[in-house]
Amino acid sequence: MSTEKLPRTATVKGPAEWFTGDVYFNAYYAGTEPSRARLNLVRFTPGAHTAWHKHAVGQTLHVTDGVGYVQSRGEELIELHPGDTVHTPAGEWHWHGATGDSFMCHLALWEAPEPGSDEPETTWGELLTPEEYPG
Repeated sequence: MSTEKLPRTATVKGPAEWFTGDVYFNAYYAGTEPSRARLNLVRFTPGAHTAWHKHAVGQTLHVTDGVGYVQSRGEELIELHPGDTVHTPAGEWHWHGATGDSFMCHLALWEAPEPGSDEPETTWGELLTPEEYPG
């Protein structure tokens, strides 16, 4: 086995069932066994954000540009800036996205569940209400 340059991926628009506003992402890496790692670059336009969701094995975000938010259900809102890295534990409902007046871009890193698991990588919930989004 040797180092391999992976093919470029197309930028796709995030579906309205998962996002409020315009969100675009590139799925850069989906590891094959034994790796279960996933890596996406996600770009949020001002005010755009995810729906509530959770990951079977947790998720780590690293902000590369702009200003955004992340919040776990029932927890304090966290403002994110370039260079910030946050981790949401497995099974924790959360959302993330741009502030109302700034773009925000982050790398999203997570893992697929172990082979044979019935649990999906990501479980999507309801969109945020206007009262839940701080913008």
